[in-house]
Amino acid sequence: MPATELAFRNDAYARNCTARVIGTDDRGIRLDRTVFYPTGGGQPGDIGSLHLDDGRVIAIVDTVKGDGPDDVLHVPTEGSALPAVGMAVTAEIDWARRHRLMRMHTCLHLLCAVVIGDVTGGQVGDGKGRLDFNLPDTQLDKEAITAELNRLIQEDHAVRPRWIADDELAAQPELVRTMSVKPPTGQGRVRLLDIDGVDLQPCGGTHVSRTGEIGPVEVTKIENKGKQNRRINLAFLS
Repeated sequence: MPATELAFRNDAYARNCTARVIGTDDRGIRLDRTVFYPTGGGQPGDIGSLHLDDGRVIAIVDTVKGDGPDDVLHVPTEGSALPAVGMAVTAEIDWARRHRLMRMHTCLHLLCAVVIGDVTGGQVGDGKGRLDFNLPDTQLDKEAITAELNRLIQEDHAVRPRWIADDELAAQPELVRTMSVKPPTGQGRVRLLDIDGVDLQPCGGTHVSRTGEIGPVEVTKIENKGKQNRRINLAFLS
């Protein structure tokens, strides 16, 4: 199966793209290029629609990874008539939802800079998110974390992706903050997210270009989820 060009990787702000259908099966629709981000790294897959040349519109209710690193499956509404291979389409994401996910995902990277500890899990949600930290003997202050996050947001740091070679990452293990999920290696290079002067770690997700775009947030709850887990829950204030 040919690889899909991942347009979101170079431009997280792309809302649509033209493409051709390269395959369909009971799992979903494959395109030769896409703006749809597939579920991964704690970030949900995009939803949206495929606009076909014959005038039909197929609602996409989820996007997931397929069999290879660049294999993306666009999951249609159950019962949808699938397009023919070779058909031209315009792929369009639900931008408002994606942008909220981008804002929250970037905010969770800021949380990694504010709370020093290994990350044991996390989830990017629509308007909310969480990270779990291995901090068994640490008291966490909800108000102090909220204040520090909003300070970093208001400072409007630049946010940009960059790449690092596999061997460079191996020589800098401190860049990997997640205990449960390791960044994908074996392709020769790994994508990093660099928040200027604040945080640098592997991430393949979609993000805003400056922290000021996140908007005000608050820590809504800090939970004890076991011997090694402290869960910090965030939400947007607007």
